[in-house]
Amino acid sequence: MKITQAEDYGIRCVLYLSRHPDKVVPRWKVARAMSIPEPFLAKITQDLARAGIVIISRGRRGGYRLAVPPEELTLLRVLEAVSGEIFLSHCVLAPENCKRSPLCPVHQVWKELRDLLRQKLNQITFAELVKRESCLLDNRRSRHPK
Repeated sequence: MKITQAEDYGIRCVLYLSRHPDKVVPRWKVARAMSIPEPFLAKITQDLARAGIVIISRGRRGGYRLAVPPEELTLLRVLEAVSGEIFLSHCVLAPENCKRSPLCPVHQVWKELRDLLRQKLNQITFAELVKRESCLLDNRRSRHPK
């Protein structure tokens, strides 16, 4: 599995919003802070809004706000909001389309790996990622004092 650019940007966006869960953050601010091109961010947030993850406010004081508390929002939900259901092989999602599926010894391995991956991604919340990020920043600051 390879994380797409859209998935990466979606994760970055939600991570930034998770730092400010009760605020409406202007699009330019998210884009600048997380190194995401604004047009790409606008497209991704449409997907996140359709999935009920982000609320988009229009107008002069518009921007983005989380619709879900970071403690309840998982990496799996964000990834699948941007790109659809995670799978390693098409035969796992649609075994009826694979003539070898009933006889394929690898089919079950792909299914088990997919289930493990989804399970792990569903355990990691954005609240946890914000904490991890804070620890990384603290470590960096202590190594490189001004």
